[in-house]
Amino acid sequence: MKSGNTKETKRARRQKRIRSKVFGTAEKPRLSVYKSNKFTYAQIIDDVSRKTLVSASDMDIKKGGKLARAGEVGKLVAEKAKEKKIKKVVFDRGGFIYTGRVRAVAENARANGLEF
Repeated sequence: MKSGNTKETKRARRQKRIRSKVFGTAEKPRLSVYKSNKFTYAQIIDDVSRKTLVSASDMDIKKGGKLARAGEVGKLVAEKAKEKKIKKVVFDRGGFIYTGRVRAVAENARANGLEF
């Protein structure tokens, strides 16, 4: 962690606080969202066995802006979760505020069958 009140430090502090409360199990795994400057990533993780069950990113999606591609990531991760018979998850926004791309991933995942 960096010192001071930089953007990265604040996000790391929020992420640590969120992760102390959000924990994924085999019955209800954790849907983790990460966004970089270029791409958006989503993973469904079983924290008990420390395994990633499903993952999706917008690295291969070429159409649309970042927000539209993030929505596609939500749709993709929900479809892959259906294939693995995962219906319920707990949402981990990864220290990011619930707006923009994080919200697009969450709403499209909900619209395509995931419950959280």
